[in-house]
Amino acid sequence: MTHKLYASIDIGSNTFRLLIARKNNDKNATTPWHMIAYTHRIIRLGEGLHQSGKLCDAAMQRALSAFHEFSKLLKEHHIKSSQLSAVATAAMRDAENGQTFCQQVEKETGIHIQIIDGEQEANNSLAGSCAVLPSSIRDDFLLFDIGGGSTEFVRAESSKNIDAISRKMGVVRLVETYLQRDPPSQQDYKAMKAACHQHLDVVEQYWQKENSQIVAPKYLVGTAGTVTTLAAIDLGLIDYNADIVNNHCISKQRFSELRDQLLAMTHQERQSIPAIEKGRADLMIAGLAIIESIFERWHYEYLITVDAGLLEGAWLNISNGK
Repeated sequence: MTHKLYASIDIGSNTFRLLIARKNNDKNATTPWHMIAYTHRIIRLGEGLHQSGKLCDAAMQRALSAFHEFSKLLKEHHIKSSQLSAVATAAMRDAENGQTFCQQVEKETGIHIQIIDGEQEANNSLAGSCAVLPSSIRDDFLLFDIGGGSTEFVRAESSKNIDAISRKMGVVRLVETYLQRDPPSQQDYKAMKAACHQHLDVVEQYWQKENSQIVAPKYLVGTAGTVTTLAAIDLGLIDYNADIVNNHCISKQRFSELRDQLLAMTHQERQSIPAIEKGRADLMIAGLAIIESIFERWHYEYLITVDAGLLEGAWLNISNGK
């Protein structure tokens, strides 16, 4: 039995997450990792990026603060560079100064960051999600991973990636572009959905190009902060519990009820909901628009939520020597 620790960092356009864990050798365990430490910070690294093309100074300062905290935690657990996978997604990918900032982070904190492309992001998210999904779902499902700067769509069969596409349809990007009023107006929300459907048009065109026909998989699975927060609201969680969120089902009807409830609230009212952590209240509106557009486009009757995704996929890669 090995007790060696491995760590992963998911450097998203909105949220940074850190996992330190060892391999779980218990055959009855619900996950292949045994968590030793976990922390996350809402950074909003992609703030203003779609307008300026660069990471802004305020966002980089917030990020550096988080990386210094993460570095301290990694040192406390004696994590070497060979035991760490730190992956960055849309914000770092798209920013003119993304690579320069990565170099600054490594110089100041010792954390080496790999900027991954949309396909790598999708594959990591798929690996993490499959680790907690039952085999009946893994046989045929569509995974979507909503981020701050992009959303990935993966069609999977028997846990394998059939095809994947990443679109610049992120919640930070949508909020900064379309959310004008508080509470959100019908016009704001409709504008977000219209933008989402344009992205879904491209997803369908990609599917058609790949397979000569548009075939949506049997099950719909969602991961990342918007989806897991929606599940936590539905479950009435005060203290977040990933084990309860994993494989929670939200019907289309129940989604509509939650949507109406959240859209009717002011930013302050949404922020007062225990399940919505600080910094996510406005982003939930964009997340609702993305999820509703997916429901409408491919006529799913329910959504299966998973907490595990990119972070866990990156951990699986490093722990397996990839």
